[in-house]
Amino acid sequence: LDMNYRNDKYGNPISVLGFGCMRFLRKQGKIDLQAAEEQILEAYRQGVNYYDTAYIYPGSEAALGQILEKNGIRRQVKIATKLPHYLIRNMQAMEKLFLEQLKRLPTDYVDYYLMHMLCDVDTWERMKAMGIEAWLEEKKKSGAIRQVGFSYHGNSDMFCKLVDAYDWDFCQI
Repeated sequence: LDMNYRNDKYGNPISVLGFGCMRFLRKQGKIDLQAAEEQILEAYRQGVNYYDTAYIYPGSEAALGQILEKNGIRRQVKIATKLPHYLIRNMQAMEKLFLEQLKRLPTDYVDYYLMHMLCDVDTWERMKAMGIEAWLEEKKKSGAIRQVGFSYHGNSDMFCKLVDAYDWDFCQI
C-alpha cells in the first residue's frame, strides 16, 4: 500500500491518514514508550507524516517529542498540537503554555497549531479580546507556528460561523 497525500493550504503534502497520539498504550499509568515508538515508527515507514497530540493528553506531547527526537525524524514529519483555550485567562498564560509545549515536544516550532475543541464563536471572541490574533500573527511571523486552525466537535451551523471568524489555515473535524 502506498500512502496518499493531499496538499495543505500552502502546498505541503500531508498524509491522508494521520496518527492520533491521544490513546498511546499505557503500563502502570504511564505511556508505554517502547510500544508508542514502535507504532510511530511503523506509521512513519508507511508514509504517515501527520502526528496529532494535545496539551491535555497526559504525557502525549512529551512521548511524541522524545520519540521523534530519538529517531531523528522531527523535520520529516508534521506535528499538530492544540491550545486548551478553556484553561487560558490571559496572554501571559498562553505564552507560558506554548513554551511548555515546545519544551515537551522538544522543537522550536509547531507545524499545525489548533484551538482545541473550539465549538462556538463566543469562545473565539473571548480569545480575540485577550489578543490572540496578534499573538498568532507574531508566532507565524517568527516561524514558531506554521499554520493555525481549530478542532471542531459541534454542529454545521456554528462550524460555518467559526470558519468565517478568522483566516484559518485548516480545521480538524
